[in-house]
Amino acid sequence: MNDSSWGAPPQAGYWGPSERGPVQGAAPAGPAYDAHDAQHTRPMPIVPDVPATGGNQDDDRGAARLSGPLFRDEPPRPRPYDSQRTPSYDPPQAHSHGPYDTPQAQPYGAVPQNPEPMPDASQPAPAPAPQKKSAGRDLGAAIGVGVGLGAVIVASLFVVKAVFVGVIAVAVVVGLWELTSRLEERKGIKAPLVPLAVGGAAMVVAGYVRGAEGAWVAMALTALAVLVWRMTEPPEGYLKDVTAGVFAAFYVPFLATFVAMMLTADDGPWRVLTFLLLTVVSDTGAYAVGWRFGKHKLAPRISPGKTREGLVGAVAFAMVAGALCLQFLIDDGAWWQGLVLGLAVAASATLGDLGESMIKRDLGIKDMGTLLPGHGGIMDRLDSLLPTAPVVWLLLVLFVGSG
Repeated sequence: MNDSSWGAPPQAGYWGPSERGPVQGAAPAGPAYDAHDAQHTRPMPIVPDVPATGGNQDDDRGAARLSGPLFRDEPPRPRPYDSQRTPSYDPPQAHSHGPYDTPQAQPYGAVPQNPEPMPDASQPAPAPAPQKKSAGRDLGAAIGVGVGLGAVIVASLFVVKAVFVGVIAVAVVVGLWELTSRLEERKGIKAPLVPLAVGGAAMVVAGYVRGAEGAWVAMALTALAVLVWRMTEPPEGYLKDVTAGVFAAFYVPFLATFVAMMLTADDGPWRVLTFLLLTVVSDTGAYAVGWRFGKHKLAPRISPGKTREGLVGAVAFAMVAGALCLQFLIDDGAWWQGLVLGLAVAASATLGDLGESMIKRDLGIKDMGTLLPGHGGIMDRLDSLLPTAPVVWLLLVLFVGSG
């Protein structure tokens, strides 16, 4: 601090009042120092001592040099903005490339550039744009593949029955390949494909030639072949592998054998066509009604896309189609029998679809394969057909006989 700031010229050798008195060795420039005269002089403010460590020391006087804006004749320097400083602090204007140029360090009271307009509270909030429902798959590819498969099936069904049996056998083998491949990929289960494929094809032929008795015998032999075939590999995982193999043999070829057994009747092609039509109509009704009106989930933990409204649509569509088919396509059939058949088909097709969904959820996959564009794999089309086949076969035998 300069003494001139207090209104009196400095005296040589005077350092202010202290407990030690005048400084030794200093030649006074005026009258001798008198304590009595000091009472009439203007007292100097008491400045706290600065610790020796951390301060600038005066070499020739041995006292701490006072520094800072209170003891220097220079304006205070701007400091970076501190979020905890009081609002009374008014920082200097920001310079280009300065500490206030970044959005994270804006000074207090600064107005951001191009602020976003505040919403008008008097105006109602705009309603969100309605989202268009999606079918969830490529309908064009699905319809094209479905029509192509239908043409192949109908042509083979009404030209030569044996050709249609071959179509069933091929579908069974491909379905077994998809199922066993997904089991190995996702769960590490190695169900033996070779005995399953051979036994599955033989099972379909045996059902067509020998009926239900032949189908059961072929099923038993296929299961035995799976047990023996797996013995050629290490025993680790044997139980789960053969269990999956027996399940696959029952789920795919054995249930498909009932389609071949329908074909053995005199009006066998029409029975198979009725079975296919009712299943497809049930799935189509469930899909169309559920997509348009579905709000209540049928089984959200298994298949979130299925709704109760879709099930109602499946039942209604299948019952109408069943009444028409039994009245005009099946010998000695009646419309009321078609209503019962349609109801049973809607139930079995829905359960079969849910069962396949359970398998795919356990495996953590969406589709069993990619062979059919818009549909997935063969097993994704057989999911509702396989459990429906024994139901249709049994009800037709009860209604019009096996002939």
